[in-house]
Amino acid sequence: MDKKNLFRISEVAKMFHLSASTLRHYENIGLLSPAYVAPESGYRYYSTEQFEILNTVRYLRALDMPLCEIEHFLKNRDIDGMEEMLCQQRAAVIQKQQELKRIEQKIERRLNWLRDAQRAELDQVTQMRLPETRIVWMENPLKLQGFLDLEVPIRQMDQSDVEAVVFLGKVGVGISEEHLRARQTSIYDGAFLILDQEDVYSGKTSILPETLCVRIRFRGSHPEASRQYEILLDYIEKENFQIAGFSREVTLIDNEITSDTGKFVTEICIPVRSRG
Repeated sequence: MDKKNLFRISEVAKMFHLSASTLRHYENIGLLSPAYVAPESGYRYYSTEQFEILNTVRYLRALDMPLCEIEHFLKNRDIDGMEEMLCQQRAAVIQKQQELKRIEQKIERRLNWLRDAQRAELDQVTQMRLPETRIVWMENPLKLQGFLDLEVPIRQMDQSDVEAVVFLGKVGVGISEEHLRARQTSIYDGAFLILDQEDVYSGKTSILPETLCVRIRFRGSHPEASRQYEILLDYIEKENFQIAGFSREVTLIDNEITSDTGKFVTEICIPVRSRG
């Protein structure tokens, strides 16, 4: 065979910035076979006519198109087929851009939470307004003796809707208004996941309206929270407030961020309203 217009696999790989193993993979799956294989040596050669096919494959792979779809197109290529394929890829790119934007927003929120927690004034009761919040609430009595005890309810939420929990916004626990008034703070009435505006969640959610609350932040996690509840409840009585909902207890810096438990920061908010 005339090898004048044939190139060895190593030469083709270098020209197209591919590895020889990639070209062999294309051969194995039937995407592009060598124009000639030397019977004695087994050397593979490609013709210049195949360069256009390789250009097409590289272009479509750059668009993140699966090899199986590329193979189908090469065997049935025409103008309409290329237009349809490019339209499909454009739609996929737009969807990916939206997903990346959502991830960026999640990262930005996480950075803000982390910076806010690092600057937090600890062991001080403050009044603040909590904005309207959408949550997933899982009612189940919990006694948290360690910071890892919250993993089970988180995984139960995860089974309900993987998409929402995978980014783990603020996950927390709450004590009911009834138990707060009775100062029964050793057992939590449930766990919750705070959903951001862009989160998609197919399960049941609740909307918590904007509310006034009293808040304390402290060094530690849920097992150290009991004393902090006493401080908040004393403050509520002193200021003549009335408890107006379940507490929202969230660890802002936890085992997910640092292995040093001495750096954990937890926040407790109790909704309140003025008496009379």
